[in-house]
Amino acid sequence: MDVEITLRVDGTEHRLTVDTRTTLLDALRDRLGNTSPKKGCDHGQCGACTLLIDGRRALGCLALAVAHQGADIVTAAGLADGDGGGLHPLQRSFIAHDAFQCGYCTPGQIVSACGMLAEAEAGWPSAVSKDPGATDVVLDDEEIAERMSGNLCRCAAYANIVPAIAEVAHR
Repeated sequence: MDVEITLRVDGTEHRLTVDTRTTLLDALRDRLGNTSPKKGCDHGQCGACTLLIDGRRALGCLALAVAHQGADIVTAAGLADGDGGGLHPLQRSFIAHDAFQCGYCTPGQIVSACGMLAEAEAGWPSAVSKDPGATDVVLDDEEIAERMSGNLCRCAAYANIVPAIAEVAHR
């Protein structure tokens, strides 16, 4: 069954007709031509399709497009400065730290890191948080690695990903 929906992606509204079974990832890539989120495992296990939906991390391959009408959807491409002139601090840090090899997972890693930093700033604890009741989360290497554990890198660039995120977290 096809339905007409409106998706707001990276600040722009798009009207499209989709089958009710269409994932958000497929709607973005196949219908809107937004190839920033990658299709990795298509089972919610790798994080390559990570998006921000209303500011929270979500896996595009597990989200139905029809369930997110009116939501604010942000991809890695939408993280760059609104004036089109500059990269997001995480994007710059990933480049500076050479935190990618093949680059396939990089958009999902960066979007996930952006969401993770917001979660930490809000005081959300993780499984390794030293003081789960504290509102100040200390983003050391262990904390960052735990919070990013849903994003896999087949090239094993983790040794550079964690410092890239830490640099932005400690600014």
